[in-house]
Amino acid sequence: MAENHIDVLKDLIEVCRDGQNGYLHAAGHVIDPELKSYFNQQSLERGRFAVELQDEIEKLGAPAPETTGSVAAALHRTWFELKADLGGGDQSVINSVEQGEDRAKLVYEKALRSSLPSPVLNLIARQYTSVRAAHDRVRDIRDAGSEEQRKRPAA
Repeated sequence: MAENHIDVLKDLIEVCRDGQNGYLHAAGHVIDPELKSYFNQQSLERGRFAVELQDEIEKLGAPAPETTGSVAAALHRTWFELKADLGGGDQSVINSVEQGEDRAKLVYEKALRSSLPSPVLNLIARQYTSVRAAHDRVRDIRDAGSEEQRKRPAA
């Protein structure tokens, strides 16, 4: 049973590292200074979340995993970098960030349905609140940018 708990926590750590790296990468590609600042803040927060989860793995008696994120997320960052370089601009980066947030939200929701001990579930619930808020904010930014693009006259 503890092994299953560790696997759930490892999945969360991986998604946090993916978010940390993804947000940092996105901050380096957007032009809007508010977005850049927000993405940097989110990167730092996901890094803190990963450390908190690593601490929980150690409390379960296992060594903390050294994870830098998933290969899929690294490929995703390369793909959104290419889209941004091809002229997609901030909106393209925002779309990619929102896709990453969709995955994070799903991994957290799955973890919340697990049989982890209550204190760990409380930690995950607290983190999920922040992940969900970030997801919703990025989605709203994406939607506002898409709406703006639809209103522009065709060139």
